[in-house]
Amino acid sequence: MNTAEYVQKYIDEHKGDPDPALVAWNVALLCVGWAYVFGARGQYCTPANRRARYSDAHPTIKTACKNYTGSSTAGCKGCKWLPQEKLTRFFDCRGFTYWVLLKVFGLELMGAGATSQWNTAANWKEKGEISNMPKDTLCCLFVKKGSTMEHTGFGFNNETVECSSGVQHFTQRKTKWTHYAVPACVGTSPNPPSPTPPAPETKPTLRRGSKGPYVTLAQTELKNKGYDLGLCGVDGDFGKATEAAVKAFQKDNGLTVDGVIGPKTWGKLDSTEPVKLYTVTIKHLTATEADSVLSKYPTATKEEERS
Repeated sequence: MNTAEYVQKYIDEHKGDPDPALVAWNVALLCVGWAYVFGARGQYCTPANRRARYSDAHPTIKTACKNYTGSSTAGCKGCKWLPQEKLTRFFDCRGFTYWVLLKVFGLELMGAGATSQWNTAANWKEKGEISNMPKDTLCCLFVKKGSTMEHTGFGFNNETVECSSGVQHFTQRKTKWTHYAVPACVGTSPNPPSPTPPAPETKPTLRRGSKGPYVTLAQTELKNKGYDLGLCGVDGDFGKATEAAVKAFQKDNGLTVDGVIGPKTWGKLDSTEPVKLYTVTIKHLTATEADSVLSKYPTATKEEERS
């Protein structure tokens, strides 16, 4: 199973590709294995986000996720939805197609559910019954029951990717699909204007003693910006070294220096560019003299030259 970080890297690396529809299809494939949660549109799979949607979660998730069945403070270590101890995302069926098209094309499918998406003419270049579906074209597929579209997913070259009990790939399109729709973005330039982004995800306040994926996320941001996390590095555990790095970051960015990652510190972590790192060689200093120099630069590290 791929991580959210890996999928985002693929998206970033393929911006401007001449065939963005193929990129979108590949992104959908890269998400295979990620979880289903009703009403979700690509939120990170974290304990807080899981518990917030407990009543809407698929039964297989409720029985498998220890953040539902165990302690409310249960962590994610060892969970199949946290590969390599890194975050994934979750969706429902229409949230999955929404997220992929938004990420690759910048198209925001309008409509709160599969039926309203289908009924919004501006979403589609063309649509019709499945028997008339064009070949070699990325389409959104639908299952119609009465006047309602009960399910949606992606279809391409007779294969499908859908989010039902998690994101699944089928090499042969099943007969359940009744209708298709070609997204309005398919066949357009790969870099259309970006729509108004959805409301940002609320991240938890972190402090010394906190653990979990959001700590890993914050530590990664700090490391990328040049702040020293000590010997443990990015480990998902908010310890003394991480607290010192947070304080140094807060001081450098004009924030209250309290070592707590709240909304303002998260905002700066997300918006500031990675710092440029420089190597400065000063020869013939004693250990005491070197430590005196380093004390003036809290995020600097030293490396002794060995003969």
